[in-house]
Amino acid sequence: MRLFNILLAATALATGSDARPMKVPTQDIARKRDADFESVRTRLTKDYSGKRGDPKDKYFHESTFHPHMDGRFGDRVLSYDDRRSNLTTLMQTYLSTMNDIGAETWIMHGSLLGWFWNRKIMPWDSDVDVQMTEKSMEHLSDFYNMTVHHYKLPDFPEGRDYMLEINPHWRNFSTTDRLNVIDARWIDMSNGLFIDITTLHRNTTAEALGIEGAMMCKDRHHFNFTDIFPLRESVFENTPVKVPYAYTDLLAEEYGSKALVKTTFENHHFDQQKMEWIPLTNPTTLNGATGGGRPNNKVIYTHKGRPVGGSATPNTPAVNVDASAVQGQPRPNQPITHPHNLAPLPPS
Repeated sequence: MRLFNILLAATALATGSDARPMKVPTQDIARKRDADFESVRTRLTKDYSGKRGDPKDKYFHESTFHPHMDGRFGDRVLSYDDRRSNLTTLMQTYLSTMNDIGAETWIMHGSLLGWFWNRKIMPWDSDVDVQMTEKSMEHLSDFYNMTVHHYKLPDFPEGRDYMLEINPHWRNFSTTDRLNVIDARWIDMSNGLFIDITTLHRNTTAEALGIEGAMMCKDRHHFNFTDIFPLRESVFENTPVKVPYAYTDLLAEEYGSKALVKTTFENHHFDQQKMEWIPLTNPTTLNGATGGGRPNNKVIYTHKGRPVGGSATPNTPAVNVDASAVQGQPRPNQPITHPHNLAPLPPS
């Protein structure tokens, strides 16, 4: 049975924009499996995760029926409409929780492309991608791992539980650890949808070659510091969000420049008047959803240390981000509930 307590404040942390790697020898990282099905199960009596067929050192196990769902909490793909509404709520609750905690996080990849078009998740997308500073990930790992956050929501009057789970391998930022490129997940415990969270590190290998400001994530995406910072403040799914500074350059490099102008994609057409992607045929389930847009041939960013600029759009001013100090206390490795209210929109 889960322990239902409210998190108490104890230790302060100020998160900044200077992600610095912690040198942890690979052999010192515990080879832990993900949280056992019986310890986190809600309504299901059967585990639908791919745990049995995955390599022993892989921490997160996607479901056997869809790669963007957690089989400990979901047993089926969702309909087109259900997936969209649940992903929206998933995003809103994640951003609101990170705002409450004070963690510095921003949207990336397909989620950033959706923001670029109309400040929403693209309707064919089946997951959400975000990044985070190393200081913030360390704080979440130390004080918020395996916490369950309860939200009372207009569309779900009975409330929803969302679990924050940290991969213990996040401290090993070597790209050779290909089984554990996702550092954490924000998981909807009612259906198994999740947000992938990756940590931004300094690229010490590139720095040794004289490339200043080189940054990287464990999933082999490479950036320059000025690609990401200073973060811009905006709105995504009617919720305050931060986006990387040079978002147009990042999106064009990952997805190709056509992704920023092409109005017909993934069986949808973008309606300029409604500012919405409209399905061309009757959508059914997320089986065919591929994620944010089809990446360009170069999946890895190669800015080679050069500074890049970014063009601001309305309501996205460049700002220096200094996340507020947060407090928390160490947690045992078991779910603990934490009630929340959704973060209000910034004043216009």
